[in-house]
Amino acid sequence: MIQLRNNRRLNSFVSRLTRRYPARLGTPCRSPRLLHSCSAQNDIHEIRLEDSLIVGLRFPVTIGHMKKPIFTSEAPAAIGPYSQGMRSGRFVFCSGQIPLDPKSGEIVSGDIATQTQRVLDNIAAILRMAGLTFDHVVKTTIFLTNLADFQTVNEIYGSYFKQDPPARSTVQVSALPRGANVEIEVIAAATETDQAAYDTSG
Repeated sequence: MIQLRNNRRLNSFVSRLTRRYPARLGTPCRSPRLLHSCSAQNDIHEIRLEDSLIVGLRFPVTIGHMKKPIFTSEAPAAIGPYSQGMRSGRFVFCSGQIPLDPKSGEIVSGDIATQTQRVLDNIAAILRMAGLTFDHVVKTTIFLTNLADFQTVNEIYGSYFKQDPPARSTVQVSALPRGANVEIEVIAAATETDQAAYDTSG
């Protein structure tokens, strides 16, 4: 509500509305900042007006953070026209990660367990850059070239989600980029506190 005093168009709108509907809005307010402290005999109407003012004020602020790419050198650089992650409001969408070594850009050697761990470590780096952890993840999708690897992948996966694991889908595909055997993508949601901290820092 702080910026309302400087919004001439909003002040004019409230002035016209209070003159037009004085019985519904109670005592007309000279300033939108004082709207909440005016007569509340018909508080339903006042709440609706105040809610509309709040939405009108906050929407331009929110839209400024609707789309913000995330990049970190601790995860593999994108190998195509995509971002490692994208932040939109409270949500962070991580691109699917395959077992690429962030330093060499090559697929790590080793079995499916090693590859799965590398994938999840890459995801952790992207989440960390956004100020989040695996506790914030709400949805994951696992792509496997061989469902026979599911049990091993599931065990490694479970060690990263110790409580309240997110919703998940697992799909077998014919092939994955760079000959990888596993790819995982995640969607995370920040709390209001996390969002405020992120907006302040970056």
